[in-house]
Amino acid sequence: MKKLPECQAPQDTDAWEEEIKGITPLAQPDEKPEAPLILKHVSPSPKMENVYNRQSFSFLRVGDTSNLDKNTAAKFRNGLFKIEARLDLHGQTEKQAYAAVLNFIRDSFALKRRCVLVITGKGIKKDDDYWYEPKGIIKDALPAWLNHDEIRPFILSICRAQVKDGGDGAMYILLKRQRTLQQTEEF
Repeated sequence: MKKLPECQAPQDTDAWEEEIKGITPLAQPDEKPEAPLILKHVSPSPKMENVYNRQSFSFLRVGDTSNLDKNTAAKFRNGLFKIEARLDLHGQTEKQAYAAVLNFIRDSFALKRRCVLVITGKGIKKDDDYWYEPKGIIKDALPAWLNHDEIRPFILSICRAQVKDGGDGAMYILLKRQRTLQQTEEF
């Protein structure tokens, strides 16, 4: 588009009057402005506590992929999703690990990651006691943490990782996709 030359008003008013002589002003419409748009019905916006409450989400069970389609579920269980981020909880206390998981899930969702891996470790086992079963405090607590009200709205499904990614000492977490809300106007 061609830029118009800048026009500055001269300091001398007589020269200005001479310059604008012969210019006719544009005709202004005599119409009144249109009446403001009035919507017939405005639906109230949903309250967040009604959208994201405990009852609106089913309890996440490790390995339960019933809320996924068949192909996505198989791909998820078999570890075929690209792991976009990993969190290793080795050496952390239970309190530190919970805070790390909370921040990791929130950040991953905000960064639009789809599949993440949380490595808990398999727990400890005493060598001298053959009756002793491995006990992983963080490993056992992770499913309950993922069902917490602050984290659950971001998660679609969880399952134990494949051996190549940590086996029983790690967990795949499939996060929900962020969908942009498109507002439609009805007149």
